[in-house]
Amino acid sequence: MRELDRDLLPPLYGCGPDAGPLAIVGRGRLGTALASALREAGWAVIGPLGRGAARQRAQAVLLCVPDAEIEPAASLLDLGQPVGHCSGASGLELLAPHEAFSIHPLMTITGDGGDFRGAGAAIAAGTPRALALAAEIARTLGLRAVEIAERDRAAYHAAASIASNFLVTLEAAAERLALSAGADRELLVPLVRATIENWARLGPRRALTGPVERGDERTVARQREAVAERAPELLTVFDALVESTRALADEDPGGLEDRSAPKGRDVPAPEALWA
Repeated sequence: MRELDRDLLPPLYGCGPDAGPLAIVGRGRLGTALASALREAGWAVIGPLGRGAARQRAQAVLLCVPDAEIEPAASLLDLGQPVGHCSGASGLELLAPHEAFSIHPLMTITGDGGDFRGAGAAIAAGTPRALALAAEIARTLGLRAVEIAERDRAAYHAAASIASNFLVTLEAAAERLALSAGADRELLVPLVRATIENWARLGPRRALTGPVERGDERTVARQREAVAERAPELLTVFDALVESTRALADEDPGGLEDRSAPKGRDVPAPEALWA
């Protein structure tokens, strides 16, 4: 992917702590969390608003709506202001004919809110100035901004779902089996935290432990019998995970991390983009 030429980037749009307001459309978890975080950072924020409510006053609009509602919501906005969305999988074409940008915080947001600081963010834009705006929003939130190409967005978003959503589903399965043995969730929590930290620090192959990794097929067989007895609906998932874990255990410990190098590139801090 091409590097940004910071000397050719125009100034940031009139949004930020010392400029015009940013309208956030969408009253769900993400829209509410973004509005609160940006407002606390000193931005002039309008909203979160319902669809069609950001026709005037705002210097830019950020749509925090479900993917299927991005195009209809964008069609209600007047031309002349940059419009962004927060979808990880969707491209900028849904925002046409507006000057488009996107920012997808790579962070889980629950009903209790979320902390964006230190998380990643995929950004994209149709113009250099819109890209600078997306980068400034990311910087304000404490996010590490990386450009993801249009053709890579679905794969990027699938990776995010596996890393976050599917992990919760997997832990729910583990919790169910543990409860059948008289153990509660809290017994598993330190193990899960240590595993995630090891994966982050060492990479997947070196972090792998357990009976599959050490070739203890007798224990794996006993585990499978227990799953079949206690939670037979999980047997297909268990078998698939055992096979995937065997494949990972056979990997060269130094090779997997090299092949998984991200295609996206870090985006310089916004102040460097137009310095």
